[in-house]
Amino acid sequence: MNSNLTFDFTVNKETNTVNVTREFAADLELVWEAWTNPEILDQWWAPKPYRSETKYMHFEVGGRRFYAMVSPEGQKGWAIQKYTSISPKTNFKFLNAFADEDENPDLPGSDWDLTFSELNGTTTVHISIYNESRERMEKMIAMGFKEGFTMTLNDLDTLLSTLKSK
Repeated sequence: MNSNLTFDFTVNKETNTVNVTREFAADLELVWEAWTNPEILDQWWAPKPYRSETKYMHFEVGGRRFYAMVSPEGQKGWAIQKYTSISPKTNFKFLNAFADEDENPDLPGSDWDLTFSELNGTTTVHISIYNESRERMEKMIAMGFKEGFTMTLNDLDTLLSTLKSK
């Protein structure tokens, strides 16, 4: 992992928003693929020792990804991502909500807005996560979101290094 790459994580309690900016030493095409291809996404999306398991993913406006965070004991915590906007290789947005195994969402969820840009072979991903209420945002933070998401983004960085060398 390149420690010279930007990583910024801020919480704005006034707007109930978490903002994350992360640079990756990889081209835009590869980083975009890592976020939008379920086979690659499942390799990094969960903080260890958990793993991600996508049941299905339709990356299109109105499409959904239904996936589980699987514990080392095999317990599954389900979630749904519903894609609300996609501008190829520059931006996509989705509603993320916890769910049960029958795909019933536990609303409200959070609105994610991801923007991708590349400069000289380094890709920057800006992520804005809006929560309808401060209570939901604080619950997300209390569950260890910052630590877990930092781990997953570091795993993505390591995976991108591996994929680049293939």
